[in-house]
Amino acid sequence: MPDIVNSSYPSLNFNLPSAEQKITPAWQNAERTNLWVKRDDCIHPIVSGNKWRKLRYAIQYIVENNIQHIVSFGGGYSNHLHALGYACKILDIKLTAIVRGHYQLDKLTPMLQDLVDWQVDLQFVDRKTYQLRDQTDYLSSLSLRYSQAFIIPEGGSSHFALGGVADIIHELTQDYDYILAPVGSGGTLAGLIHGTAMQPVDHQAQILGIGVLKGQGYLEELVTNLLASAHQSIAQLPKWSIDHHFHFNGYAKATDQLHAFCQDVQQDVSIPIEPVYSGKLFWAAKELIAQQAFPNGSKILLLHTGGLQGLRNT
Repeated sequence: MPDIVNSSYPSLNFNLPSAEQKITPAWQNAERTNLWVKRDDCIHPIVSGNKWRKLRYAIQYIVENNIQHIVSFGGGYSNHLHALGYACKILDIKLTAIVRGHYQLDKLTPMLQDLVDWQVDLQFVDRKTYQLRDQTDYLSSLSLRYSQAFIIPEGGSSHFALGGVADIIHELTQDYDYILAPVGSGGTLAGLIHGTAMQPVDHQAQILGIGVLKGQGYLEELVTNLLASAHQSIAQLPKWSIDHHFHFNGYAKATDQLHAFCQDVQQDVSIPIEPVYSGKLFWAAKELIAQQAFPNGSKILLLHTGGLQGLRNT
């Protein structure tokens, strides 16, 4: 499919494929593995990482069908809304952002202030209402209220996301034994599994998600439901799992130790990371390698999913 988004809008031209960067961090037992990072944080200065991967084909569909209004969801620090807001600004598409929590206009987060500057329609809702964001009745009411709008789920994790994230697998220049990625709304992990399933069996990596929130069972259900939309039998898919030991007590929760670790990684291997997604991913990799959770000589790829705008809030 021709990429009419990139070709028609120069400000949405992306640096793809992103690089695979080998790193040798000063971690216990790191010398026993071969560690690489897929630098999706570098594909665009604003619409970076997995946010564009998950949005790419949804936006392509929206542009091709001349849809002029999008509704989506996120919190006050949402990387998804930030990426989508900028893309809508460039494409001249109206965005209504349904935001969890109530913010005074003079006390917005940096992300929300960007959305205001990009003329996004902000609709603040309480947590109880926000919890309905995946419920059929609530979505039906939004469809009636915004009758001409296209609704994109939280995090961009729709069926369109599978193909966009699967592009990562098709871009890889070598085989890996393990691919690790942070998990928040499930779309990235589902896309990696979807892409890996299209590879020959002897080239399939084992996919390991690192949960960045308290979501044991819940995150697995999100991933499974997305995969079921594209695969008749999910039992035949490549090996995958989610490790729930590294969420630091919840979404966007962090400790001084994690903040310091993020700074150390940037100094050590010259890769910026933040404590919400990539920091927890790298921390998990460090701990698992120290525990010798991977066989000696394993080739491990960490997917840097971007989100560095979140550093403005830490």
